[in-house]
Amino acid sequence: MREGRKILFAPWRMKYVEYVAMKPKRACFFCEAARSKDDEKNFVLCRSNNALVMLNLFPYNTGHLLIAPYRHVGDILSLSDEECIDLINLLRLSLIALRKAYNPDGFNIGINIGGISGAGLEDHVHIHVVPRWKGDTNFMPIIANTKVIPEAIKDTYRRLVKQFPKKR
Repeated sequence: MREGRKILFAPWRMKYVEYVAMKPKRACFFCEAARSKDDEKNFVLCRSNNALVMLNLFPYNTGHLLIAPYRHVGDILSLSDEECIDLINLLRLSLIALRKAYNPDGFNIGINIGGISGAGLEDHVHIHVVPRWKGDTNFMPIIANTKVIPEAIKDTYRRLVKQFPKKR
């Protein structure tokens, strides 16, 4: 190991790793959510003509959102101009909604393309929006093997869905 390099263990992510490993042939949850009319069941917060915003079932923090096109494509280079515009517009709406609902100190926004980059779902491109607060990375995951998410996902959904426009 390089001098001065540290290792950060993230044992709370094991739940997600096990979920992915147990169902290798499961349907794409973005495609399922896009087809479904039951947005509350799928935690879909907002839809546009070409994309949707939904809660991450395995959040890094309260309010961790995923923004994905309806079309099942694995790379942003495969998206149409209209899909790209919708993704960015939904990103903007997501930041507004998260600021109103939670007033975070900042955000991590990212797209993982390919499994080696950390994409858990490689073949449906999506944007992660993770609200951040000073001190939100605490000692619990390291010493207690527990990630603290202070709000239940259904409560997060109810709080955030009110912050998005009803129809786009």
